[in-house]
Amino acid sequence: MMRSPMFGRLSGSKEILPPVKPIHITLTLLAALMINLLPLTGWVLALRPDFVALVLLYWGIHQPRMIGFLPAWLLGLAIDVADGSLLGQHALAYSVMMFAAIALHRRVSMFDMRHQILHILPILLIMQLIVLGVRGAAGAEFPRWWYFLASITGALLWPVTDLLLKGALRKRPDPDEA
Repeated sequence: MMRSPMFGRLSGSKEILPPVKPIHITLTLLAALMINLLPLTGWVLALRPDFVALVLLYWGIHQPRMIGFLPAWLLGLAIDVADGSLLGQHALAYSVMMFAAIALHRRVSMFDMRHQILHILPILLIMQLIVLGVRGAAGAEFPRWWYFLASITGALLWPVTDLLLKGALRKRPDPDEA
């Protein structure tokens, strides 16, 4: 691994993964949407990260040419309809988040996991602030402090997201080749 005096160890993965198929991206986004739609209450709901945002962010960073603003916008509209919230707030937030992911994809993928988390957290917080700003402009009151816990848990789940989505792309050993 290369060491940078300013940033510590840089991520230099030697692993070459096969190309991602569009159906794989679609299935992971649909799975994230289904997880977001699970009926949760209390602290579990406050701690639950936005899985759609995490998966969109992952694909925006790792496959910026395969995914763009349209899936982010459509999934945002789906979340707005499912939540019964103001139409377009998540669509706007996901689109801004996707812009940040595409703009920063080379920078974020260069770092190790600790530093990636430090990049992901502000992106998720800005996404939540956009949703909060749209709600506030529509007359909703400011939520409690734990509203932002979802961004923190989302950033902490970034290594798990990376492991799950990248792990599905790894070739499995062929049992016939020994």
